[in-house]
Parts: sequence; C-alpha cells; structure tokens
Amino acid sequence: MAGAAAEQRRLATVVESWLGRPVLIVGDAMLDEWRFADSDRLCREAPAPVLTLRRRISAAGGAANTAVNVATLGGRAVLVAPVGADVAGDELHDCLDRAGVWDRTVNQPGRPTPVKRRMLAGNQILLREDSGDPDDALDPEGVSRLLTALDCATEELRAAAGGEAPTLVVCDYGLGALAAPVRAWLVEQRERYATVALDAHDLADWRGLAPTVVTPSFAEATRLLARAGGTTRSTTGIELHLEHPDGDPADGPSELTVGAAPGGVRANDIAAEPTLEPSPADRQGPVGEPTPGEGRVALTGDGLSVTGTGVTVNTQAGEGVDRAVLAESRLAELRAHTGADVVAVTLDTEGAVVGGADGEPRRSHSTPVPASHAVGAGDAYLAAMTLALAADAPLPTAAQLAQLAATITVSDTGTCVCRREDLLAALNQPSDTTNHPSLVGTDELDAIVAEYREAGRSVVFTNGCFDVLHRGHVRYLEQARALGDLLIVAVNSDGSVRRLKGPDRPVNPVEDRGALLAALACVDHVVIFEEDSPAALIEAVRPDIYVKGGDYPPELVPEAPLVRRLGGQVRTLGYVPDRSTSAIIERIRSHSQDREPDPSAYAKDRKPDPSLSTRTQAS
Repeated sequence: MAGAAAEQRRLATVVESWLGRPVLIVGDAMLDEWRFADSDRLCREAPAPVLTLRRRISAAGGAANTAVNVATLGGRAVLVAPVGADVAGDELHDCLDRAGVWDRTVNQPGRPTPVKRRMLAGNQILLREDSGDPDDALDPEGVSRLLTALDCATEELRAAAGGEAPTLVVCDYGLGALAAPVRAWLVEQRERYATVALDAHDLADWRGLAPTVVTPSFAEATRLLARAGGTTRSTTGIELHLEHPDGDPADGPSELTVGAAPGGVRANDIAAEPTLEPSPADRQGPVGEPTPGEGRVALTGDGLSVTGTGVTVNTQAGEGVDRAVLAESRLAELRAHTGADVVAVTLDTEGAVVGGADGEPRRSHSTPVPASHAVGAGDAYLAAMTLALAADAPLPTAAQLAQLAATITVSDTGTCVCRREDLLAALNQPSDTTNHPSLVGTDELDAIVAEYREAGRSVVFTNGCFDVLHRGHVRYLEQARALGDLLIVAVNSDGSVRRLKGPDRPVNPVEDRGALLAALACVDHVVIFEEDSPAALIEAVRPDIYVKGGDYPPELVPEAPLVRRLGGQVRTLGYVPDRSTSAIIERIRSHSQDREPDPSAYAKDRKPDPSLSTRTQAS
C-alpha cells in the first residue's frame, strides 16, 4: 500500500510540473454535436424509429478538443486552425473560450467548419452526419494567413513562457487544414519547438518533421508500414502480410488487410519445424484477403473473433496473434519510418503499446466501454502524453498518465475531456494545496500568497472595475489564468470607480461585482481596493505576471516599471471585439429610450399619483 501511494504521489508531481506549460496546437478543428432523443414508436413510412429531441450539446472536436484537453489538464493551450464564418464556427469559438484555450483560429469565409453530428436514443448512437469536405482545401490566401497565425502564436507563447521554446502538437485528420505548404513550414521551423507531438491519419505526409512522439491508431500504424514496403515481417513465428487499397479515406480508419503472407506458412507449421523452408506446394497460408463473411473487421484480443471497425483481418493468421502483439513487433520500424523518438500505438478499448529508443515495449490497458463514451479519448491521451514528455517525464510515466487520462474520461456519453482535477483525484491527490475562500480581504492576502509561493505556484494578478461582467471579461480572465497557477483579481471599490468612470458608475455595487468574479472557475481570489491605483496591492502580492487588457504594448502599462522592479512580467491581452461595459450600457440606454412611453399619452389616461412626486423628491 505504501508503495502504491508513493507511486501515485510521483505521478501527481509530474501533473503539477506541467502547469502552465506552453503548447501550440495546429490542425483540423471541428465541432462535435450530440443530439439526445427519445423514441417509443416506429414511423409509418418505414421501419425506422420516431425520435423526439430532448437535449443538444456542442463540444470542440479534433484539434480543438486536443487543445481543450491541454488547457483543462493545466497547460497553456493556443489553437491555430481554419474555422468557417458560420454558426458552427461561432459555437466552436465559445467552446474554446469556456475551456480557457487561447483562440488564434483563422476565419475562412466560404469554407464551412467541419461538424460531426450524432443522434442518440437510449444512449445508443443511431447515426452520424458529417459535414466538411476534405476537398475544401485552403486557398493561397488562407494558407498565408494560417502561416502568419502560426508564426505569431509561436512567438506569443515563447514570450509568455519567458523565452522558453513552446511545445507543438500537430493534428492532421485529412480535412484540409494542413496543406502541403503548411506541412513544409512546420518541418522547416521544427527547431523552434522543444517537443513535437504528431497525430495524423497519414503519417507518410510528415516525413522530415522528426517528432518527439507519434500516436497512431492501429490502422494508421499498419497503413504506414504497408506503404513503406514493410509487407512481410516475422512476429512470434507468423509471417504477417499487410495490404492496403488505393485511396485512403480522409477521415476514419484505413481499410487494411492483416493476415498471413501470401503463400506463407501457418503458425503451427513453423512451430513444428522451424528450420525447414517449406516448398511452394506446402504453402497453405491465407493470402491476406478477407473471406466474404468477414467484411471489414478487426482482430480482437483472443486472436480469433472479429468486430467491425474498418480494419480487415484474416482470423486464420494464427491463434494468439492480436493487435498488441502486432504493434509491439513493429515499434522499431514505426520509429524508423516516422523519425519519432516515441511511438504510441493506440488500440481503442484495449489500451496502447508504447515504444522508445530503448526498444522496450510498454503495454497499457483500458476498460471496455460503449463507443459513445470513447469519442475524443485519443485527444485526452495525446494531450497528457505530450504534456508529460514536455515536462521531461520518463517514458513509462508519460505512458501511464496518458492512459489514465484517456481511461477516466470515458465514464459517460459525449466528447472526452480530462481535467487536471480529475487526473489528480484518480491518483488520490488533492488538486489544490490550499483552502481559502475566493473573496478575501487585503489583510489576508499576504498570508495566502506566501502559502502559494511555498507550494511553488506562480501568481497572476490583474485589476479592474468589472462593472457589467460580459464575455470579453470572461475570456480575458480565462487567458490570464492560463498564464500561471492561480489568478488574483483586484476590484475597484465603488468610490474608486466613480472617480475613474464618472458619477453614473458603477452600475453594480462592488459586492455584486466581487461575487460574480469569485463565481468564475478561472478566478482563484478576489480582493477589493479603495485606491485609484493597485500599486499597493502589487507591492504586497509581488505577482509573477501582471496582466492588463488592451491592444497596446506592455511598456505603456503604468504599473509596468513597478512590476518589473519586483521581478515580475507584464502582459497585455486583447479584448473580444465589440464587447465592453460602456458599449453594453449604451445599448441598454438606447433600447430604453426607444421604448420610452409618451408622457402626454400617459397623462391622458391616468391621474398623477401625489405620493409619486414625494417619493421622487425624497430620492
């Protein structure tokens, strides 16, 4: 028991160590839509269920879900991807904002946001409708803007990390985001990134990238081997043959045949006489093609039965040959063909097989779940594996944490997202080392900050009036929180707001403003100050990072000299366009004036209430 507890603490230390680690995610972003319905009868027109929609959920998918998982696991996630100027794109932006992902997506008018819509009844997926054509490639202007966004995001992350090279995650699902010029740019700029993770349907497109880690599915791994010409290799005494049809599907598993080599010997024949070369007449092994009854299937763990997943397997390949054995036997070749330091072949509900430079395969296991529970589990696996390797964790540790992150996300239907708190809870570790209320007084702040610093946590500090809390505020605070381990927000008192904004402000008293801020998940502590400047609080907190909103350089922030003298950094974060307290108040006033009733008409219908004038004068 003591050994298990020590192991859990060791793993939790790695999770803590990757907090705030800068990660740039680029690739095919999409929207996952889940429609939950009830059905209690069949329609008259056909033997099909009649569905009554009860609930609809939207979630980030593809590269966007990988970015969400990086952010919720505690990394500093920036997403660069083309997104359409459509309703699905707007929903995707909202998903990214809620997760605290730095949204650096590139608007692509005329190119729709890819969407996967799933209809469920009784927690069973009945159908999936996909929109977004892989033939919708970026035009030259779109490619140029995407490359500009990549370059700017890379430098933005480097600056936020104090000059540290960021981590890069490439998610290429064949939907057109990563055209040849983008791939060439990433290969050319490889040295700008410390750790590079690659998740691609077609790994052959990424020769020269030299990634730190690749995470192919079993189908993607065998597809690469088939194309690389490694069609026949000996595995546990069985000659395995891989065939691949012309024209790969752009999104989904490859249609691949796995069986004995054409004319190859059977497993029991080799075992009986391993030194003899069989004659052509004795070669009775299957030719690698599926039987008519098999269709498109996949070999299961027992080496005999089959399930429909898009990979074709001849079950006569030999008893005891399963996907894990096949993957383990080809790890060295996969590393050679991809140029990766680490290859992690994911096996769906069967876990994963991981291999590194030491040549020692590592097997991890998962718990079988319904398919509707496992959507996006690979994104959680990729995010945790990447963060762990970027934090210099040993490969066995990274593999453990990646599998754990994927496994704990599959408890319910929906797109899988692993939170740092859930990962630490699975390791029986508390997610926070302190237990303080969100709303605190200035006299409490010194002790709280000292406790956080003793725990090795970085402090982000910002201040403002936050009079009418809106989406711009929320996004700004989420981005500020992503810069460090905790966020302290200093709020101007009512008197201070009046001096700064005028006699008609604030609209909301400081008690309400502070309570709303404290309710945000991204805000750790809220403190109220009476002065017009937060200088005294900055002196007390000595923040690692001081954040202000605006599109001006940090040098123009009045508090910048003080923060730098105290050893901190200054960051400015842009607001969401067309979102400001003044604009909202002005819209409310304009709307109220447009609907103002005619006083003369009112007077004709009603007599004035004497008490009304008395109350008005008194107020």
